[in-house]
Amino acid sequence: MRLKYMGTYDLNPDSLPADPHPPGAVPFREFKDLKTFSLFANALSLLILIPLSLLLLWRSDRIDILQVLWGCVLATVGIVPHEILHTLFFKGDVYLYTNLRQGMLFVIGTESMSKGRFIVMSMLPSLVLGFIPYSAAMIQPSMTGLGVFGMMSIMMGAGDFYNVFNAATQMPRGSRAYMHRLNSYWFMPGE
Repeated sequence: MRLKYMGTYDLNPDSLPADPHPPGAVPFREFKDLKTFSLFANALSLLILIPLSLLLLWRSDRIDILQVLWGCVLATVGIVPHEILHTLFFKGDVYLYTNLRQGMLFVIGTESMSKGRFIVMSMLPSLVLGFIPYSAAMIQPSMTGLGVFGMMSIMMGAGDFYNVFNAATQMPRGSRAYMHRLNSYWFMPGE
């Protein structure tokens, strides 16, 4: 894998890397524009935030504002490792884009991967940076900062959860997934 920083994304999907579609490629039934996807991801993030924050409040010995701030700062810094964890599942070139005005940081790799690998690639950052730290705070209630970090990292995975849902419900057994600009596709090898 070779990570290439591509700079600021100009909001033009045609400027993103894309290989030719393999024969029989099927687009995921997903939001076709970034605005609709962003609204959905933000709503899902709020739905994740509410129960996780209530559970964290219930479980914590006390809420230390410095730990909460530390967790928020750590989660913000964790955006880059989140994207780096996605890149571990690619063998070829992976492209990193930013658009801080739109609150965007994302990677794109154009190679195909199995359904299982696509799902694990999508979930790994939320598992490592989100669920594990959050669970540790549930076990050790004095670790509120770690719980806030985990909770916010899980929220940041809302778009990834959407990809997992689409892959799990739309891809047949034996198919392969790949990214084409901002959208995901699947195909059956050998067709």
